Amino acid sequence: MSKEEITARKIDKDLDNLEQYFKERIGLGTSFDVGVRKLVVLKKDIHIYFVTGLVDTLYVLEIIKELVNLNDHERPTSKIHEIVENRLLHYSVEEVKTTDELVDQVLSGLIAVVIEGDEKAFIVDVRSYPGRTPQEPDTEKVIRGSRDGYVENIIVNTALTRRRIRDERLRFEMFKVGERSKTDVAIGYIDGIADPRLVDKIRKEIEEIDVDGISMADKTLEEYLMKQGVNPFPLVRYTERADVGAVHLLEGHVLIYTDTSPSVIISPTTYFHHVQHAEEYRQSSTVGTFVRWTRFLGIWASIFILPLWFLFVLQPTMLPDTLAYIGPNEQSEIPLVVQLLLADLGIEFLRIAAIHTPTPLSTAMGLIAAVLIGQIAVDVGLFNSEVILYVSVAAVGTFSTPSYELSVANKIVRMFLLVLVAIFHGPGLVIGATIFIIYLAHLRPLDAPYLWPLLPFHPAAFTHIIFRRAVPGALLRPSIVHPQDRYRQPPKSEK
Repeated sequence: MSKEEITARKIDKDLDNLEQYFKERIGLGTSFDVGVRKLVVLKKDIHIYFVTGLVDTLYVLEIIKELVNLNDHERPTSKIHEIVENRLLHYSVEEVKTTDELVDQVLSGLIAVVIEGDEKAFIVDVRSYPGRTPQEPDTEKVIRGSRDGYVENIIVNTALTRRRIRDERLRFEMFKVGERSKTDVAIGYIDGIADPRLVDKIRKEIEEIDVDGISMADKTLEEYLMKQGVNPFPLVRYTERADVGAVHLLEGHVLIYTDTSPSVIISPTTYFHHVQHAEEYRQSSTVGTFVRWTRFLGIWASIFILPLWFLFVLQPTMLPDTLAYIGPNEQSEIPLVVQLLLADLGIEFLRIAAIHTPTPLSTAMGLIAAVLIGQIAVDVGLFNSEVILYVSVAAVGTFSTPSYELSVANKIVRMFLLVLVAIFHGPGLVIGATIFIIYLAHLRPLDAPYLWPLLPFHPAAFTHIIFRRAVPGALLRPSIVHPQDRYRQPPKSEK
């Protein structure tokens, strides 16, 4: 039977045939978690199909109890469809007319109530997905602020967002992606603020995804939407904080929620979206600006401090006399560029090891790496002490980058610049930095210039990047998202 025939197949009036279909194609009787409850109500057979573990058992039992009680309070009638519909005690009851829709809903955690002789089935949303409760994300912690965050349940995630934005124009459009996984994907936006062309483009891209499944959830979805290829820089921003997602919705961005993932995709984004953090907006504007500048300095150090130091070692005449002390005092048998690359890779080894090491052991592992490996490597002459120092400074700058994806991309750029400096010295750093900026400038994720508001230069928006401005002074939404309503708050002349 072809895919088109299965999709158009109507629900069989004979429940024995429908049960046989579930046995052959869904695994009823083979898979322990696919079940059916058979009832006789008003002399009509009724089947209730469900997936154990995805449904709320108490709701299912309550529905079964109400249907069975019909035998004591109603007479057999031809209007059994209407009677059953009225006794389904739930706020979400829909009708489906095809077998394919019925199966999709059952496998999504809803229950299907099918009546003998009826070509329709009732779908009741009694989903109860296994998962954790909302809690603060490990990678986006703040000193002040909420401690809840997105989880792996798409229903909970949309609810966390709607709790913060009680606007009647907030929209969540649901899609199913993956021929086999049928993963729930939702796009969230505020009608009247978000650019309709952006919403239509994202909607079209999601609808055109043709793959068996997206078990890796949002990352797979991102690769289809952004067509990133070999580009290491993040073209969308991920967040696990509901307040961050709500702020971007109010700015005119579109959020993409994927079931089974605690991360929400924010689009479109620029390079500077990845260097901001919620902590800046939980402090006064002055403190927030100081924190932001400190973070900018750390990000700059993570990219350029190693290539600059290496260049000054290769060409000490470029240093003024007051900085003549910079550079290794002892020579090593291992070339300096090899030391830098090995030490940089060693930091990456430690980061990966920390991820795979149980938490109680990760602290001990860090001490061993810092005290024993680093010190012994210097003592035996494998590394120069200044190499360890500057690599550590660059690593701290990497860890201060709010976006993990951006920090790894910056590390790749840093190693690329080191190689160019080793080959071409001063011109290599200039050429490498130029290539780096031009490459970022040519990126246009979802038609948004990646270096905006620096390139193209937008003075007012760039001021907002440099200085954390107080909310009462931020009158306009970012023009990069082309909002329909430009004003976050009405001008004084309109009050």
